[in-house]
Amino acid sequence: MSTIPTIAEASKAIETGKLSPVELMEDCLGRIAALDGQLHSVIHLVADEAREAAREAEADIAAGRRRGPLHGIPIGLKDIYDLAGTPTTAHSRRLLDNMKSEDAVSVAQLKAAGAIPVGKLATHEFALGGPSFDLPFPPARNPFDTERFTGGSSSGTAAAIAAGLVLGGTGSDTGGSIRVPAAYCGLTGLKPTYGLISRRGIFPLSWSLDHAGPMAWTVEDCALMLQAMAGHDPLDPASVKVETPDYAAALDGPLTGLRVGVIRHFHEVDNPSNADVLGGIAGVAEVLRSQGATIRDVTLSPLGDYAACGHLIMLAEGFAIHRKDLAEQPQIFGEAFRDRMSLGALFTADDYIEALRMRRELCAEMAAAFLDVDLLLTAAAPFEAPLISAVGKFASYQRHAFSLPFNVTGNPALALCCGHTAAGLPLGAQLAARPFEEALLLRVGHACDRALGNRHRRPVLSPQ
Repeated sequence: MSTIPTIAEASKAIETGKLSPVELMEDCLGRIAALDGQLHSVIHLVADEAREAAREAEADIAAGRRRGPLHGIPIGLKDIYDLAGTPTTAHSRRLLDNMKSEDAVSVAQLKAAGAIPVGKLATHEFALGGPSFDLPFPPARNPFDTERFTGGSSSGTAAAIAAGLVLGGTGSDTGGSIRVPAAYCGLTGLKPTYGLISRRGIFPLSWSLDHAGPMAWTVEDCALMLQAMAGHDPLDPASVKVETPDYAAALDGPLTGLRVGVIRHFHEVDNPSNADVLGGIAGVAEVLRSQGATIRDVTLSPLGDYAACGHLIMLAEGFAIHRKDLAEQPQIFGEAFRDRMSLGALFTADDYIEALRMRRELCAEMAAAFLDVDLLLTAAAPFEAPLISAVGKFASYQRHAFSLPFNVTGNPALALCCGHTAAGLPLGAQLAARPFEEALLLRVGHACDRALGNRHRRPVLSPQ
């Protein structure tokens, strides 16, 4: 294949007989073989199983048993998602032999919809410690410039999708680990409402902040993946039983009368973004205004308040999961994870309770803001991807992330590409909506994708 298709494009070609799932799978596996030596995005490849599944998909579709738009589509799984017959390592030597016999619930749902996992993808150690160079697997590299960071911790998923090694993938987001890699690698990442997608079979970082979600090249593709991944799981205590709309069917609705609030102080004052990012956000606002939306500024608590609350909860809950191993065998962890997660030992029960109390106040503030607007707009990252060598051990605590407020509150949030630097590096904007209004969020994001017209700008990599 001369070009990398989106999920929607490949699905239509498969449905009309212009593309074979076997041909598509061989193209992806060929790109993995040719390019992943530079990207380090794939930890565990299941090529034989993927080829067999592609042959089965081709036979089923030819026999009139097409399951839907994901049937025959190659995807990758962040290596904290369980895939039967493979280990879930969480990118750590601690779990190198952690062989799984069942799929994570969301993986089973994707497979039931016809999607084909081709392997497990790089992350940061236990979705927190990275980029690290002292782990069993090297950190993933950004396809737009392999000297640059992919963002964390859904790093391998972002790199693999941007380079066309897979057409879509799974990520997890506790403080921005879907949306920041999406911004740095020029794709789309959706953190759904807390409880919309089951997290059973996904290794946890922080029970009350963890979100599972789709990553893909376009907003439309994320909608197709969300359709399969969403749904109530009675065995996940956080799962919410709500009706799942037809996300793809809702993509083309009008934006007339939509009220958009720009949290300007987040990206101009609290964590000042560079001129390229500010221009990208202004471009998104202009696209929405031109299609009938009204734009106004919204003021929330300082970004640092959301960050302090979110980081304390994340580290306290994460430390409770890893406390025993950190105390008894700290040498099995990489330095970045060990030193970051050990900060959780410094917090008291009083600290944690105060953070939970503050969280309730911030949730109430966010809900009040959505009484006057339908969507919020801010940056996804303050600048383009930095050099991977320049990312310090505590970098995520030194500048407050634009993504973390929506983990604290549980609102759905979407990162999308809003432009590129003069050097061709992607820039990311972020949209957020009320709980369970993913259909609206995706519709607005899809309108931005089409109007901004940058989805043709894939990274250029030469096989080694």
